Amino acid sequence: MQLNITFRHLDPIDSLKNYAREKVERVNKYLDKATEAHVVLSLERHLHHADISIHSGNFLLRGKERSEDMYASIDLAMDKIERQLKRYKEKLKHHHGRERVHHNQNLVKHHVYEGHGDAAEIVPGVAQKIVKTNEFLSRPMGMEEAIMQMDLMNNDFYVFTNSTTMEMNVVYHRKDGTIGLIEASAVEKRSLVG
Repeated sequence: MQLNITFRHLDPIDSLKNYAREKVERVNKYLDKATEAHVVLSLERHLHHADISIHSGNFLLRGKERSEDMYASIDLAMDKIERQLKRYKEKLKHHHGRERVHHNQNLVKHHVYEGHGDAAEIVPGVAQKIVKTNEFLSRPMGMEEAIMQMDLMNNDFYVFTNSTTMEMNVVYHRKDGTIGLIEASAVEKRSLVG
């Protein structure tokens, strides 16, 4: 597995590199095809942040945590990843055999607008400034696989192409603990009442 470790706002320390490498390599007991991992260790406002991403076949696993100690942050981020791996261990092994290139992948752009706090405040009639754009390929998958990917990434939502309808969909965690689905369509769907 190729491992990249990035330090932000703190000096690269060999003991931290070795600790992160050792912790990340533990996923090999759960995964057959972990190909790449990226660890970002940063210091922000006296808190130590660890953001760990691991690519395994078509899946991306992600753990992100912060604490007052970098070693603890690494442990907490990896604990999130390992919990998800244990939960989806059999499904991940099953899906690895089905890897293939999809010709109907869609490019999705995610924009973050300038605003206050974590969420940008959108004011009608006032132009918003895009401060960050993410692009990713949305590959066709079923809803169950999309929910699994959302959980593996520890995200609140996941954008994907529905393999049944070949349209853009979003699964998300609702405040009541259930899962929601947004189905985006380029054409209006009308129900026929007969």
